[in-house]
Amino acid sequence: MEMESEIKNEGVFYRNWGWFKALSGKLGTKIVDFTRKIKKLGRDDPRRIIHSLKFGLALTLVSLIYYFEPLYKGFGNSAMWAILTVIVVFEFSVGATLGRGLNRGLATLVAGALGFGAHYLASLAGEKGEPILLGLFVFLLAGVVTFVRFFPRLKARYDYGLLIFMLTFCLVSISGYREDEILEMAHQRVSTILIGSSTSVFICLFVFPVWAGDDLHNLVASNVEKLGSFLEGFGVEYFKISGDSKESNNTFMDDYKSVLNSKQSEECLANFARWEPCHGQFRFRHPWKQYLKIGSLTRQCAYRIEPLNGYFNSEIQIPAEFRSKIQEACTNMSLESGKALKELASAIKAMTPPSSVTPHIVKSKDAANNLISLLRSGFCKEIDLLEVIPAVTVASLLVDAVSCTEKIAESINELASLAHFQNVEPMVEAEKPKLLHQETIPPCCGVNEPHHVITIDQLSPKLP
Repeated sequence: MEMESEIKNEGVFYRNWGWFKALSGKLGTKIVDFTRKIKKLGRDDPRRIIHSLKFGLALTLVSLIYYFEPLYKGFGNSAMWAILTVIVVFEFSVGATLGRGLNRGLATLVAGALGFGAHYLASLAGEKGEPILLGLFVFLLAGVVTFVRFFPRLKARYDYGLLIFMLTFCLVSISGYREDEILEMAHQRVSTILIGSSTSVFICLFVFPVWAGDDLHNLVASNVEKLGSFLEGFGVEYFKISGDSKESNNTFMDDYKSVLNSKQSEECLANFARWEPCHGQFRFRHPWKQYLKIGSLTRQCAYRIEPLNGYFNSEIQIPAEFRSKIQEACTNMSLESGKALKELASAIKAMTPPSSVTPHIVKSKDAANNLISLLRSGFCKEIDLLEVIPAVTVASLLVDAVSCTEKIAESINELASLAHFQNVEPMVEAEKPKLLHQETIPPCCGVNEPHHVITIDQLSPKLP
């Protein structure tokens, strides 16, 4: 019996040990994967690590109100509002933090004053009429502000401020019904909220600032460049100009897909950039709306070339005769449009007018006109239409891409005009004048012997 119990205990021990070993192995694998994700997140954008440290610094500074007795006596329990303000106001970029800080500060000031006024007017109606008037004021203000939030422009820029406005008005007016020192309470809350907002804005603005305008500028330029890379390489890969297989070097074919889903990011960055002050090459009232127009045209172009990727992977063989006819025109359209888009992206990054884009657009339009004339000439009457439909579709999409490229170029030229992009003139060193026939003339006399010096004026012909 003792032997059997020992065997059972050993079996239970080994089963539990196996279960524990498997669990520890799974936990170790998850910890390793999580660590890799953290490293990748920090490497992709090191500014995230700096933002985390900045947020910790702001929260630590504001929490000092609780630690120092003189400050705590001045604000009391309202000091918690400063900490809450930092938590909800501090954002990644300067524009986002500044927008939230100003929204919260102004909304708190205005709503606090209105709340105090509403409480004063309601107190004039007596004990029975005061709660009725307060309820009426809250109802009217909440209804009006909630309706105003449906306006798209106000919702985009002031939605947070409107919410804080309603919250502060209700806190001041309603709590004043039970509190005797409403003015002191409103003063403490407004002061602590302003302290939290100003601390967040100061740290975000002066400690390794992240500008939403720079991110929007780089995002739009990057999207245009991705479309240019796709179009520049599509014609070569589709018609196998280089003789390689289609799978040889087509990593650029998938980069443009991020352009299709960039609308929300561009709109958020443009909204934040409007709050930012002058910085770098971005002046006051920079035309941020023009970036949204360029982004919209870029997405339209991306939607046009999205089907090209499907035809690139198509297994349908194009007749050799038809392919040889349209190959040059399609390749020129794709290549020149891609070069034009890349030049436009470089112009945006350098903030210079895109002066070298016009030749590429002219060549792409000439190729498109040649292709249209070729297709109208009726050279493919003897070819089965079902076999050439994919190639004709590709040619039609490339013609649309040329049109989209021209529109993008016009919008970027408009941006250059509105933002006052300046031409960068290359530094040209002054060249020294050289003689046409520079040769070594042997001396006709010794160094110490008398000699005659011939000047340039004596060599050059005299003008009449």
